[in-house]
Amino acid sequence: MELVVMNESLILNLGSYAERHGLYLAERLGFGIHGIVHAAGSNPQLPPASAIKAHSNPEAYGRERDIYLRLQTIGTRELLGFHVPQVLAFDDELRVLEMTIVTRPFVLDFAGAYLESPPDFSDEVWDEWIEQKRDQFGQRWNKVQEILDALQELHIHMVDVSPSNIAFRD
Repeated sequence: MELVVMNESLILNLGSYAERHGLYLAERLGFGIHGIVHAAGSNPQLPPASAIKAHSNPEAYGRERDIYLRLQTIGTRELLGFHVPQVLAFDDELRVLEMTIVTRPFVLDFAGAYLESPPDFSDEVWDEWIEQKRDQFGQRWNKVQEILDALQELHIHMVDVSPSNIAFRD
């Protein structure tokens, strides 16, 4: 029941954001523990021009907003050949980010990432996490690790890593 109410609230926030910015909501692009993402555009006769994400949690919203703003400030549109969405606008009251839509390969979804310092996990937790990610990505894990290292050089510590947010071309 709580998940349904949360989704309804997020949809209402997306709708309010769209109305305020003269946008229409198109298809859902994704959803997860931190929120829901829909394509949006200004003209229903044209393909959607942006993605808008409503966040369920203020802390996750703030982290993701700040990370995207950091990436934008330093001009990061790609990371080792992987596209990174660009922030177009945001609304702190509604906890909504509007971003460019990117194609594969891409790196996105920083709601579970940390800016400046990594989370304080034990060595055992980190070892288990690495093993799980190696299993998830298989032979692509080395490239994923390169991307994570590049993000860490920017003081961005991504821990919510999956094939849906670090996606390869195929």
